[in-house]
Amino acid sequence: MTNPDDVVDRLCAAVNRHDLDDLAACFAADYRNETPAHPERGFVGREQVRHNWEQLFQGIPDINSRVTARAGTDSSVWTEWEMRGTRGDGQPHLMRGVIIFGVTGTVIADARFYLEPVDVGGGGVDDAIEQIVATEDRR
Repeated sequence: MTNPDDVVDRLCAAVNRHDLDDLAACFAADYRNETPAHPERGFVGREQVRHNWEQLFQGIPDINSRVTARAGTDSSVWTEWEMRGTRGDGQPHLMRGVIIFGVTGTVIADARFYLEPVDVGGGGVDDAIEQIVATEDRR
């Protein structure tokens, strides 16, 4: 059995090399992705992973990633990621967040995905709380 950290390292290296084949090979054919903050974005299958990353490599040609923190067990690894680059329209791309990977053997079998675009200049904590508690008539 492979250490789950090894699979994460392979994935990060494949992203940074823009190697779509190696990237897809990190995932099980029946890989399951959950995105709890956006439930409709969940999907199943290595082919969808490949399709997603093909679009990302095209739309953000200099994308690179790094794992900034991790903790794991024999079958899972909690990872914090940063992904950055420049979109095709010249705008900066920056995402940060957590991905919790379930690993079976040498591949990622499932993930809970909490990676989001960084909201630069979106207001402070008071603005965020106001947005959370505001009713329609207060907006």
